Amino acid sequence: MSASSPSSPPRILVLGAGAAGMMAAAVAARRGGDVTVLEKNRKTGVKILMSGGTRCNITHDTDARGITEAFAHARRFLQPSVGKFSPRQVIEHFESLGVATKRESTGKIFPTSNRALDVRDALHRDMLDAGAKLEMEAAVEGLRMAADGRWIVTVQSPTGQHELTADRVIVTAGGRSWPGCGTTGDAYEWLQSLGHTIVRTRPALVPLVGGTDATRGLSGLTLDDVVAEVHEADSRSSKRPLVRRRSSWLFTHFGFSGPAAMDVSGVLTLADSMRDRRLQLDLIPDLPEPQLRDQLTRRSGASASQTVASLIGQWVPSRLAAEISTTCGAKHERGDKTLAEFSTAGVNQLIDHLKRWRLPVHDTRGFAKAEVTAGGVALTDVDSRTMLSRHAPGLYIAGEVLDVDGWIGGYNFQAAFSTGHAAAVAASEPIGD
Repeated sequence: MSASSPSSPPRILVLGAGAAGMMAAAVAARRGGDVTVLEKNRKTGVKILMSGGTRCNITHDTDARGITEAFAHARRFLQPSVGKFSPRQVIEHFESLGVATKRESTGKIFPTSNRALDVRDALHRDMLDAGAKLEMEAAVEGLRMAADGRWIVTVQSPTGQHELTADRVIVTAGGRSWPGCGTTGDAYEWLQSLGHTIVRTRPALVPLVGGTDATRGLSGLTLDDVVAEVHEADSRSSKRPLVRRRSSWLFTHFGFSGPAAMDVSGVLTLADSMRDRRLQLDLIPDLPEPQLRDQLTRRSGASASQTVASLIGQWVPSRLAAEISTTCGAKHERGDKTLAEFSTAGVNQLIDHLKRWRLPVHDTRGFAKAEVTAGGVALTDVDSRTMLSRHAPGLYIAGEVLDVDGWIGGYNFQAAFSTGHAAAVAASEPIGD
């Protein structure tokens, strides 16, 4: 590429054709940028195709503030970009591309077709229709700045190694989650060499490995509504949790999964050791503890003859009720104990089990099963309004490669679309303006 003249459209390279990259490419090209997208895979948007059980949960039915609340330490960083390209605007954007959407009871927004392919294809077409060029099987091996201030990107393709130059570069190469999709953290090394701090990367939105023989015996059982909390291992249960999420829970043969388990996983992996964290469940969040205690300590009338197991079975599935009643000593040689036969110590143990059930966790399923990567490029290294690097002029960073990870439910795609959009708007400003 030749040097750009004053006030000419910038030549932009977008590194990675995922959610953030394709959005950035389309926006930058429509704003006049001369855009080329480099993708190392044979297909664009491979993670999009796998997401949401191949349905692709594109965003959440909330406002910009509702999105950013899902991102803990990255909340303030994301406010400018999500504010300028909100969930409503993302939905309208996909509708304009021919992808009808629907809201599910959880607030998740999916394509009406339930096909992630439709989302990927829409982004792919939009990028090309906007005028962006696409190079497939183009693996970026490094980037550096030339003496004249332009960027030089080294690319390995099936035909050999070559170099491309650009006025500006948008890095949307993703993190390390689902490495089978090609997201193997390639960009961290390039960006670190340019002076960026890389916060330790770890799996997030990932199933948990642990439990006991009893919980593994419940494999396949789903609880529709629990509250999962993570505490410091040595803190009191009454102390404010590090994270608290209310959603569904799934027992598995290896441990735990489902939205609640996955939402708290990033806080668990943040610790140096899983032993430094304590996971606990409230199995009946709608029943306050004083009311629960009252029901368990009735010693007269019809309630006294009710078995503990049958009472628990009103609140949790029968498989779980049977396990809890056994664990808490609510059985004897003649069968299930009645409330009248149940001891005070047993009541206390049962309340703890129902409201503060501690579940051992010693690992996760790792990046191979993680939906997102926690950690990445430090947010202090990036301008939150433009995604411009504070260390390298003309370099923009967006999407999962940043140290942002949010809850399950479309929040992470929204962050990718919003940060990609912000990077594109800034990077496409004419040279010389």
